[in-house]
Amino acid sequence: MSNQRPLDLYDIQGNICKGYGRFGFPKARYFFLDFHQPQLAQEFLKKLIPRITTAERWGNSNHPDDNQKPDTTTNIAFTYAGLAALQLPQRSLDGFPMEFRMGMQARKSILGDDGASAPQHWDPVWQGESVHAWVSINAKNTEQLEQAYQQIELLISESQNGVSIRPGHKGPNGTTLPYQNASAVFENGKATAKEHFGFTDGIGNPFFAGSGNDVSRLPGRGKLTRDGKWQPLATGEFILGHVDEAKEYPLAPEPKLLSRNGTYMVYRKLHENVKTFNDYVDNIASDFNGSKELLMAKFAGRWPDNGAPLVLAPDDQAKAELDKKLAELKAQAEQGDDCAAAQLKALREKWIDFNYEDDKAGGKCPIGAHVRRTNTRGSLETQPDAFNSKGALVDRRRLLRRGLPYGGEDQVSDDHSEQGIIFMCLGASIERQFEFVQQQWVNYSNDFKLGNDKDVFLGNHSGKLTDKAIIQAEPGSNEAPFLCTHLPRFVETRGGDYFFIPSITALEMIAQGIVDPA
Repeated sequence: MSNQRPLDLYDIQGNICKGYGRFGFPKARYFFLDFHQPQLAQEFLKKLIPRITTAERWGNSNHPDDNQKPDTTTNIAFTYAGLAALQLPQRSLDGFPMEFRMGMQARKSILGDDGASAPQHWDPVWQGESVHAWVSINAKNTEQLEQAYQQIELLISESQNGVSIRPGHKGPNGTTLPYQNASAVFENGKATAKEHFGFTDGIGNPFFAGSGNDVSRLPGRGKLTRDGKWQPLATGEFILGHVDEAKEYPLAPEPKLLSRNGTYMVYRKLHENVKTFNDYVDNIASDFNGSKELLMAKFAGRWPDNGAPLVLAPDDQAKAELDKKLAELKAQAEQGDDCAAAQLKALREKWIDFNYEDDKAGGKCPIGAHVRRTNTRGSLETQPDAFNSKGALVDRRRLLRRGLPYGGEDQVSDDHSEQGIIFMCLGASIERQFEFVQQQWVNYSNDFKLGNDKDVFLGNHSGKLTDKAIIQAEPGSNEAPFLCTHLPRFVETRGGDYFFIPSITALEMIAQGIVDPA
């Protein structure tokens, strides 16, 4: 990977390499377009392209100064139906993977979108024919967000009815909006990494070669090697036109310039049943040997308040000691103690830089915990030296997570109010990455030797006795495993689709109508 040519970050859309929330853009608006006349839609795209945010570095990639960043970011992606509406050649359209061509609704049985999550219950925007394009705006504040949205609205109005915004997003207090707002959860006027169940979220996005991120972010985010070190994941796991972990180029349509430096995006509006979750935890915690917070941590694999992994603090006593240590080091560091500052930094790195080598039985972090399911960190290698690398079974399943929480603005907050997460993930293969994780690791557990048990949060539970989760006991202890049964559905799908995020070069080709697979 060290010999790889640098990526052209100016050709790659910015949301592929940047999680905007981490860079100080806690407000977002997502809206969807319909194309009614190809030539007029192409003219609209020509006007929009100069506004598209690229992946170019903003000074120091970890802590860029505000004057190095734009006030807002804008990105665009297309469904298969949208590319067809723009009259891409059929040969190019046929080159896209089957799951992308089918779209999310047609894959509902694979994704577990049944019952309350079935497509017929999704927001009105997803009913009828497929949307054609997704546009996102991220901003530092609401005023900047609104201003950028109005500017794009003006471009749409100038398209002479060639483009329109598809309305139909359920908003707060029974409203229906033409867009989906999203925002970091604010506490005391400051943006946090929390979501509406109360967990710190968005920890540990993958690190891939050429992303432009600082190398200090690599440990815990890359791929785990045989000697326990971390290396960047192959670029082709996340960006088309580059070699992936199999030393191959991901499946992509022709011509190469159409797909190169682009990727696929999964967009899902996930509604959180906050009251159901809180009631269930309160009820089960009364029988659990530990605090309510520990029980929640066992579900997630991380403590809800600060995201500390259970392998670092597996019980209430260890968490109290960790919190005390953090507070002491922080106080000393604020007084100018450089040694304490270094120790604090090293301790916080353990939030990411860890594995399950010393917790194979799940006594600290349950084997079925959410973070352990979705990033197994080499723990699926149950036989010594079974694969070329410890993480061979997860390196090809990693997901770049994007998006923000939404809602929480209703006058009354319960299961019927609007709150949840706008989940977006990026990868070079929707089927191999997102769909595999959703089907095999979220809604099934055979790889973890847990049979049909599902992810506590995302599983399509129905409240039956067999809808359960096992919290393993520490080997050698007198404790018995703790069973959580009759799990209800805590998260419901409210809409979504599969999108293609083209490069700037490909956007120009689409806008000019010069895509030629020959």
